[in-house]
Amino acid sequence: MTTDTRLAFAHPEARAAATAAADPRDRISLRDHVVTAEIGAFQGERGVRQRLCFNVVVEVVTPAAPPGDDVDRILSYDRITEAIAGELARERVNLLETLAERIAERVLHAPQAMRVFLRIEKLDRGPGALGVEISRARAAAPVREAEDAEAPLHPLVVHLSNAAIADAGLGARLDALAASGAPVVLCVGLPDSPPPRSAAPAAQRRIDLLAIEQNAWMLAGQDPRCVVVQSRTEIDWAIRQRQMIVWAPSKLVLDAVDGPTAPQRDAVALSLWLAETLAAERLVLVGCAAPSAGSRIRIEMAAP
Repeated sequence: MTTDTRLAFAHPEARAAATAAADPRDRISLRDHVVTAEIGAFQGERGVRQRLCFNVVVEVVTPAAPPGDDVDRILSYDRITEAIAGELARERVNLLETLAERIAERVLHAPQAMRVFLRIEKLDRGPGALGVEISRARAAAPVREAEDAEAPLHPLVVHLSNAAIADAGLGARLDALAASGAPVVLCVGLPDSPPPRSAAPAAQRRIDLLAIEQNAWMLAGQDPRCVVVQSRTEIDWAIRQRQMIVWAPSKLVLDAVDGPTAPQRDAVALSLWLAETLAAERLVLVGCAAPSAGSRIRIEMAAP
């Protein structure tokens, strides 16, 4: 077996050693760390937890002086396991590649970390282990400190009833929301025409979410400011730009690790979940009844 082939199947620690500079760095490693999570792009992987095996090696800055048995002066193994747990809890992802990139980036935020080798394998998708392996260096990692240092913006989440959407004063209401200067996330519920019914709960969940999205596009068609978005990345960007957007809920709801517990037909509860997820300034319900559950944010009632 050639050296290149041997290294292709070797532990990331062997890859790190083989590509080390003439003055190699110290390394810490995490071997065969197995956790369960829901991940995968195929429909058969949704709603199913599977085992993931993580092997990680991190090259660290050689300390100018011995750490003196002080844990605060070294890169703790906990930093690696916390990066894995944090990204798994952040949202459901389809690809191991996406998960690997995010974990590597989080590890490289540690000041001691210079390069990370990361292998993730699915243990339950076939007769063998299916996985990806990446190597990332601090010099190539995105710089996010400036963005993270900005004061967080708390958007205004507004749930519009169908009567409010059809009201002749919709344009004036949107004008007033835009004039506030705050980022605005508009939410809608099911259309007046009932969606198809399915005996399968998972299928009905998707049908209801898609029906809400159809209603979101109906709202978008009435005013060019109402841009429909679905991903958390799009929402966060729009909030930073203080824009007005309409939420299409399918992606966030289906990918959420800790998603809404209310039925999808309870669109007000869905809007409340989004408002709490975004740490909204408040939730404004236009022409809707208040949610039955309590809330961690302020709720304001408005007539349609």
